[in-house]
Amino acid sequence: MNSFGRIFRISIYGESHGQELGVLIDGVPAGISLSQKDFEQAIERRKSKLPGTSTRKESDIPLIKSGVYNSFTSAAPILISFENKNFNSQDYNFDGFYRPGHSDFVANKKYKSFNDYRGGGHFSGRLTLALVAAGVVAAKIIPEIKISASIISVGGSKDFQTKIDEAIQNKDSLGAVIECKINNLPLGFGEPFFDSFESVLSHLIFSIPGAKAIEFGNGIFAGSANGSEFNDVFINQEGKTKTNNSGGINGGISNGNEVVFRVYFRPSASISKSQKTFNFESKKMADFEIKGRHDVCYALRVPVVVESVVAIALADFKLILASKEI
Repeated sequence: MNSFGRIFRISIYGESHGQELGVLIDGVPAGISLSQKDFEQAIERRKSKLPGTSTRKESDIPLIKSGVYNSFTSAAPILISFENKNFNSQDYNFDGFYRPGHSDFVANKKYKSFNDYRGGGHFSGRLTLALVAAGVVAAKIIPEIKISASIISVGGSKDFQTKIDEAIQNKDSLGAVIECKINNLPLGFGEPFFDSFESVLSHLIFSIPGAKAIEFGNGIFAGSANGSEFNDVFINQEGKTKTNNSGGINGGISNGNEVVFRVYFRPSASISKSQKTFNFESKKMADFEIKGRHDVCYALRVPVVVESVVAIALADFKLILASKEI
């Protein structure tokens, strides 16, 4: 499905090479200041600018088509769209090949060849622009909470540029790890079991194409630790803990400490290096080279997307809590 949320509810639409893409947002309270200018910084952070990112350039001007009147939200659903103009669909004629690592094969089979495969279609990272737009609106609902994501390693190294230069030279791609921290988050966000803080946030994180793993706090260490090592002992009556191995979450509920998690993103599936893979027309293994404009490390553009999906989750949690207090 292409929708998420219980009160702050988003539905994304569009394809990489379609006429437009966008997001419909329901549940936004009335009276929140919102204009095109509010989106500029976040959209700029997502654009291709650094070495190792795609050369596709789009204006990405948000067109607010409903739900805002006189620069304030009206409580009606908000529709935000973006036009696609700079795309080369001819780069996606693969003559019997499906791109290794992409959605092409499964989408073709699942949707009986009716899917729009150009640029990855609806599976494309281009759709993260809709998530960023929704995140801007969500952040307006939780202004007191600070969300900050950054890349902590590329290709297993902290020397990002050297790794990227090597990958460009080798016609290859790189994965990366993004760490996100949430501060000023009140105690009480999340519900036990199916709507735990971790499960809701993970649900959204895995809507970002290429996300392959998530770790809250020192979750990997937990598998080999003793309880005496991993427990976060309290140091005051507000619930502040000496360590933060649980990443600010206990029992699926935020505990008032800093929330910390890391997301592991796979290397970009589209690489210029020749790969020997199966050709579904000739029914033989053959050499396959991908042409076109692709990110060597698309994760360079993803920190703002991670921040956006966190804001979406937190806005929904906040509105759910508020509804229970009425």
